[in-house]
Amino acid sequence: MSDESPNPSADRDDLSADRSDDPDGSVTTTEPESRSEDRDDAAVSPDADGQDAEASPDADDAPAAQPSVPDADAASGGDDAPDVPPDVQKYARFKKMDGAQYDRVNEFLRERTYVTAREWAIARLCADFRTETGVEMTKIGENLPELVPFMTDTYTPQAVNQARSSFEEKVRKAGATFLYGAMCDFFTAEELDDVMYEATEVAKFLLEVEGVDLTVEEELDAEDRISAVMRDVRESSAELRHDHSECPECGHDLTADD
Repeated sequence: MSDESPNPSADRDDLSADRSDDPDGSVTTTEPESRSEDRDDAAVSPDADGQDAEASPDADDAPAAQPSVPDADAASGGDDAPDVPPDVQKYARFKKMDGAQYDRVNEFLRERTYVTAREWAIARLCADFRTETGVEMTKIGENLPELVPFMTDTYTPQAVNQARSSFEEKVRKAGATFLYGAMCDFFTAEELDDVMYEATEVAKFLLEVEGVDLTVEEELDAEDRISAVMRDVRESSAELRHDHSECPECGHDLTADD
């Protein structure tokens, strides 16, 4: 494997809490007032085609998706403040990130993925709060600070939908980019193994942060299955590129039965 393979676990401290010096040892969690690098990936509402208004994964200068603003009584915990639903109270997907700051989470993701912290968190919530009739976007938006420690603002349903659409679009584009890179003969088999190893390590780390506990046997089994699939992809793409003849690297007859 490459000596430069990332080790997401080594950056775990980057996502840890910044604690104040108060005697009670309270945890300070802050999301920047203006998250121009993230919530501004696209306009609040989708375009006419129902797609995210973001033109590309790097379009970070678009207008911000405005969160909903709770009224004064709700903010102060008055009598009119809505009760937190039981399933929200029980939700513990991001508990390992209690005290984490939005900027640190976002920086970690930006260095290793296409998605922002906002898109990652909301995409996870949309999957977890999906029902037979759709996604409970209103519940997600109104309870976002209770569901995700590093998110401090509530969101409108439109802003939740925009973040989910942005996540989906980026995954599709990243998938097409990766698959083309795997099929175009740019990487050797060993280099492709390195790419897959690095991607798998980042993905496993994010799953662990979300609370998924993977045994060593499960990790090894997943890596073996992924490697097997990528070998098939490479062999099939070589057959397509070279007109069902022989492999240019080893002279193997691609049409011959093994």
